Amino acid sequence: MSESCIIVGASHAGVSLALQLRREGWAGPITLIGDEAELPYHRPPLSKEHLAGEKGLDAMQLRPAKLYEDNNIELLLATRVTTIDREARTVTLESGRKLGYQKLALCTGASVRKFAPAAGVENVHYIRTAEDTAQLESQIEKGRRALIIGGGYIGLEAAAVLARREVSVTVLEMSDRILQRVTGPDMSAYIQSLHESFGVQVLTGVEVDNIKAQGQQMLVCCTDGKRFEADFLIVGIGVLPNTDLAMSAGLDGKSGIHVNEYGHTSDVHIYAAGDCTVHPSAIYGRNIRLESVPNANDQARTVAANICGKQQVYDAVPWFWSDQYAIKLQMAGLSAEYDEVVLRGSVTGGLEASFALFYLKQGVLIAVDCVARPKEFMISKQLIKAKAQIPGSVLANEEIAPMDFAAS
Repeated sequence: MSESCIIVGASHAGVSLALQLRREGWAGPITLIGDEAELPYHRPPLSKEHLAGEKGLDAMQLRPAKLYEDNNIELLLATRVTTIDREARTVTLESGRKLGYQKLALCTGASVRKFAPAAGVENVHYIRTAEDTAQLESQIEKGRRALIIGGGYIGLEAAAVLARREVSVTVLEMSDRILQRVTGPDMSAYIQSLHESFGVQVLTGVEVDNIKAQGQQMLVCCTDGKRFEADFLIVGIGVLPNTDLAMSAGLDGKSGIHVNEYGHTSDVHIYAAGDCTVHPSAIYGRNIRLESVPNANDQARTVAANICGKQQVYDAVPWFWSDQYAIKLQMAGLSAEYDEVVLRGSVTGGLEASFALFYLKQGVLIAVDCVARPKEFMISKQLIKAKAQIPGSVLANEEIAPMDFAAS
């Protein structure tokens, strides 16, 4: 049996796992397989600095090519794995080549959720890969009209870039408010107001019925009768975990590849990490799936340690960020099921605003959203991990320093 470790997926989780394996002492061959042709790169800039033309793909590389060589990591790019034979412990590539493994790690990530009314329509764009952004870039010109379907982070980050590049932008969100799945009403209202101050039109409670070609433009028709003309569309309605490969091998992957607290799948020789996984969270007492670079990196490092024989439990506090215009929104924890929100600071002031929104459930801090509040963000990660019970009056009191929350 080959003493190699094969990693399927060459993005944040896959790269972190490969390099951490060497640090943990894995001496055998490591093969990192990615289906894109480029060296593995950071994805968050795709909807921000890269789309804005401020950061090229070379500057977004996760690691230089030499580092893979120095660590004796075989990097197979533009390569797709088609099947896993768990009994033989082999993977088959699209070329027909078979590779044997002792340990297999699935870091297959996620793919954009396609928007059915846009099927077959030209000038419809998604943002997930460098190729996606390159195709979108050709559409961006001053005065053109862009319609963004979906008021989540990807759509809103793209809206901010396009508005700064003097494109006319309209955002259509089917829910009652933007960011409804991930944050509370106060943050949704602040972000919407911020975009509107830059000329972006944000409409909520709007459902697209169909999209029609209209010469070089398109006509977007909504179920309530509203119509919008646009030169191009951007769709940002979420992602789906890439689980087909795992499921075809008999692993549980209906809502994500299921792993235990050690990153193990139901097969003792197969692990998984990153956006494609569903893992148990002791902090929240349920299984969760995260679309987050920190989660991908941290979970991958834990998996690498466990592949090398350790028994490290993964139970990190989820955290995220989003850059829009000149603000950085920092978030820690998961706010679902909160029953109390505490505001520290003020949500007014647009780009000059400075505030933290704390989400509590039965008095326990479960999440925080921060704008220009790095101290509150950092201490909240610790308090969420500790399941700290902090009175709302303490969190809101600006005279109490964040580091003193737990002591007050």
